[in-house]
Amino acid sequence: METYEVNGKQHKGYLALPAGGKGPGLLLLHAWWGLTDLFKETADKYAAEGYVVFAPDLFDGAQASEPAEAEKLVQAAEADFPAVKAAAEGAAKFLQAHPAVTSDKLTAVGFSFGAAYALVLDEALPDVFQKVVLFYGMAGADVSKSQARYLAHFAENDPFEDTEAAQAMNAANLERHIYPGTGHWFYEHNRADAYNAEAADLAWQRTITFLKG
Repeated sequence: METYEVNGKQHKGYLALPAGGKGPGLLLLHAWWGLTDLFKETADKYAAEGYVVFAPDLFDGAQASEPAEAEKLVQAAEADFPAVKAAAEGAAKFLQAHPAVTSDKLTAVGFSFGAAYALVLDEALPDVFQKVVLFYGMAGADVSKSQARYLAHFAENDPFEDTEAAQAMNAANLERHIYPGTGHWFYEHNRADAYNAEAADLAWQRTITFLKG
């Protein structure tokens, strides 16, 4: 785990380097479970594709395995929004300044809760991100004014996201996909109740094509 400082407070995040040691920067923003092993594995997977990946721990070490627990973590983050936003911004700046990063701009990949923070960061730091990938989060968001290109993955049957709002998303800088027969968390292989291997693989392939296109 790497440490970075924001307003005198120490924050941590998981850094994954590609085999060559250097590459474009990718900020990975975890879901409401916290920075669990799944998201560290995901960071490693992007690093294997050549990216320098930093996944900040926006919950300061707290994790959840059940939705009710995770909801409490999100509520706490909402109550302390300025501090969590500052931690996220600090993570982006930490990654951008990292000596292993070769790109002028970053990519952000956010899952659910993390997708919301990807948009928060893109709005707060409009010159920082070149591409943003949303996994089942922020359905209906207007990304048309962003300087970044967006890729959004949504589930067809999602109690947390409005599928009609997702379907209605339309912008010149947006590529949007809805995965039939899937629910929230369909990408996360440790959620046996939601994981859809076929959809997860397709979303991964689409993401890599988008990032490298």
